[in-house]
Amino acid sequence: MTTKRKIIGRLVPCRCFRGEEEVISVLDYSHCSLQQVPKEIFSFERTLEELYLDANQIEELPKQLFNCQALRKLSMPDNDLSNLPTTIASLVNLRELDISKNGIQEFPDNIKCCKCLSVVEASVNPIAKLPDGFTQLLNLTQLFLNDAFLEYLPYPALRLWVLGSIHRLSQLERLDLGSNEFTELPEVLEQIHNLKELWMDNNSLQKIPGCIGKLRQLRYLDLAKNRIESLDTDISGCECLEDLLLSSNMLQHLPDTIGMLKKLTTLKVDDNQLTSLPNTIGSLSLLEEFDCSCNELESLPPTIGYLPNLRTFSADENFLIELPREIGNCKNVTVMSLRSNKLEFLPDEIGQMTKLRVLNLSDNRISPFTFTKLKDLAALWLSDNQSKALIPLQTEAHPETKQRVLTNYMFPQQPRHDEDYQSDSDSFNPTLWEEQRQQRMTVAFEFEEKKEEEDNSGKVEINLKRYPTPYPEDLKNMVKSVQNMVGKNQLPLSTGTNSSGTNMEPRKQEQYEPPWPMPPKEVTDRVTPHTQKPTHTTTLSLSHTHTQIQKQMIILYIVLFG
Repeated sequence: MTTKRKIIGRLVPCRCFRGEEEVISVLDYSHCSLQQVPKEIFSFERTLEELYLDANQIEELPKQLFNCQALRKLSMPDNDLSNLPTTIASLVNLRELDISKNGIQEFPDNIKCCKCLSVVEASVNPIAKLPDGFTQLLNLTQLFLNDAFLEYLPYPALRLWVLGSIHRLSQLERLDLGSNEFTELPEVLEQIHNLKELWMDNNSLQKIPGCIGKLRQLRYLDLAKNRIESLDTDISGCECLEDLLLSSNMLQHLPDTIGMLKKLTTLKVDDNQLTSLPNTIGSLSLLEEFDCSCNELESLPPTIGYLPNLRTFSADENFLIELPREIGNCKNVTVMSLRSNKLEFLPDEIGQMTKLRVLNLSDNRISPFTFTKLKDLAALWLSDNQSKALIPLQTEAHPETKQRVLTNYMFPQQPRHDEDYQSDSDSFNPTLWEEQRQQRMTVAFEFEEKKEEEDNSGKVEINLKRYPTPYPEDLKNMVKSVQNMVGKNQLPLSTGTNSSGTNMEPRKQEQYEPPWPMPPKEVTDRVTPHTQKPTHTTTLSLSHTHTQIQKQMIILYIVLFG
């Protein structure tokens, strides 16, 4: 019974509540950088029920710790323990033991005295053997031995435990033997009738024997990352199986009896060598997640349309040329990924998948298709180089069928050559992307460009004139002096002579615009200040002096405005 004082003892474990020892039942020393067990713990040996020593640097457990006979949970993962002392047998009320992520090599044989043990977490330890007394823990319900460096039954004691006495653990429900070196599945597992969850992933299993079908209470089976080449037909005996993980194996086919797993909700067979799927796959009426990516599938069975509860479907990196029309009956699918296939079109029935929100079609050969009924579609992937999931679409008419379709500039996709392939980890090639984008735009926006040309045909072209930025204040005086020189050397509109003294024909008036905007007060005539402001139409002489002035003006203009 938890009291207010017990909670205080958990929050402030290092404070000594003298006079209240009888109510302290939980102490938490996790992440305290301890090198040994605090001595304050021994003051509560009569009442202490839970002790947490997680993530410290403890190398040895003192004998006084095992005088806490009321202890029910002892948690000390991620320390530097190398063994468990034999005095652990005195913890007769211990129910949960967590010694994962240490350096423990063996269990003491007298651990059999901990009759109440129900959960043992010993993962990530270099365990050399398991004692025979371990099989006498009849109340054990959960046993975790993953990443324990167990090889192919190298030790007699381990062989005896695995092949001979484990069946005595009739209450065992969860068994984790993943990430070890097992090459075969122990047949004696069939005698653990209450086993509900079994992990054998990341081992070296080559086949699954038919005895697996005798685990009728099994709900979760993880056989991923092995070398399994075939699955026995007796797998159908696991009638309660809900999750079956067979990823990253060497399966070439699935048995037809897999359709008898009526309660299956998750099926993962990705990263195998499957060339086809059995038609009985359609019998899995409760299936919600199906992943068959990274195989050699050229087609999907039409019975896939008999999966009404399917919500996530992945068939990436296969050789699919088309999809069965029956797939439109999977109306509850929200995520569908068909990346890296050979699809050229999608059936019109895909428009019936009204709950579809994410559709990945990148790296295919898709032509314009219709899914105008997919109102909930929020993310559409069409290219490996695509940076955003949401793609703007426009309605167009198919040139051959005249059918109204949704398309964009990425349709149709360009066929990809294997030598040009770059994985997701490679750097982005902007040049290649720009070339592909230009090619796609010529196809995708052909209709829109014509429309814009027609709309712009009656518009008047407007020329914008750019004026230079006003020059700094310290250069104004220089500009004024140049303007004064220009005003004094202007000649009246008449017949002039050149520098050699010969007569010249009267020339027409030329419109002269200064290379920068002139302020109004500087435009007035410098010779006749009382006259009105002259126009900017002026005749310039070609005298030698004026030519020099023009050169100075040009040089100044270049200096000012580059």
